[in-house]
Amino acid sequence: MFDRDATPVAGPSRSSGTEDESTIRSAAHSTSRRARFSRGRSSGLTGGVLVSVVALTACTADSGAGPAAEAKLSAVEEITAERVLKVSEPHEQTGMTLLEGPTFDDEGNLLLVDVTAPARGDKVMRIDLDSDRVTRFHTDDKSAFTSAQWGPNDDRLYLTDYAGGRIISVGSDGDDARTVFEGDVEGRQMHPDDLAFDSDGNLFVSDSAATAYPDAEPAGRVIRIDADSSEATVLAKRQPNPNGISLGPDDDELWVSQLDADRIDRLLLNDDHTAVTTGHTAIHIDGGAAQTDSNGIDAEGNVYQAMHGIPEIRVHSRHGQHLATVRIPDGDDELESATNIAIRPGTDDAYVTVSGPEGGFVYRFDALGEGTRQSNGG
Repeated sequence: MFDRDATPVAGPSRSSGTEDESTIRSAAHSTSRRARFSRGRSSGLTGGVLVSVVALTACTADSGAGPAAEAKLSAVEEITAERVLKVSEPHEQTGMTLLEGPTFDDEGNLLLVDVTAPARGDKVMRIDLDSDRVTRFHTDDKSAFTSAQWGPNDDRLYLTDYAGGRIISVGSDGDDARTVFEGDVEGRQMHPDDLAFDSDGNLFVSDSAATAYPDAEPAGRVIRIDADSSEATVLAKRQPNPNGISLGPDDDELWVSQLDADRIDRLLLNDDHTAVTTGHTAIHIDGGAAQTDSNGIDAEGNVYQAMHGIPEIRVHSRHGQHLATVRIPDGDDELESATNIAIRPGTDDAYVTVSGPEGGFVYRFDALGEGTRQSNGG
């Protein structure tokens, strides 16, 4: 168990979850609430020293500086995403729309969820990107789905039901719904926000719990659900509202974005992925009024951090360097949040869900690295 005094637990007893429209609004709020380098000062340097520094820098650049030196001298890349299509309007019943959980199926269709869709509404949708046709993929009368990812060893889509405190899966056509896990974990209902699979099919879930400032104790958790037994184990507790969760390219580390701390933590797993051996805060995000939402990781280990409160994706290297900021075009008003990202495996095609009072949209940009199974939703 990582951080700070927790110990692994056995799987919980099971109980069913309930949900109404106010719970959907609460789930949407909780799950989604979530320059260049500064120039050095020259005082105290003589003109001759300054000239020498400039000359040395120029010579280094001309003679072919190494990648590290070039990275230090380069500005953060500014990427403008292009709008693909409008997917949803604000719902009369819930007063909003909030797209999340983009993920590609084997045929290249993009699937996503609408957290705030009403009962029997378009809760999971499938988009044919060639024709921009949007069709209903799955619905029910009680869930508030917040993320989606395909299982690595079956042809099923796994969905987090934030309101019901459960994980379900559906078949490749959106039917045959099955409950994967529900019930209390360590005596408390889980609020699953995002999910990630390792190659063996073990499931890692961010268990959201808002931190009421100024003096509340963080209560969020990272939970593992065993592929064979569906037993739940708490890997990390006292987390400041974990939201995004992704496995790195080598399947041995979790990158967890903490909504109430504007940071991304790196949790190193043991050999069988049953415990966290060590962890630390790897990346601090200067979000201002915005907060860290879901995330994704490409084949090179770059972390794509979606931002709630501003429609941006911040891209950092695994070593913490801010590489790029992805923004929507100027003039695309009334959009408040970029909630999640999917990079199509084997390509650099990155798609982002963006929502606000104007509706729910999908945007596209070229990722800095290729997509993998881990970057395809979650």
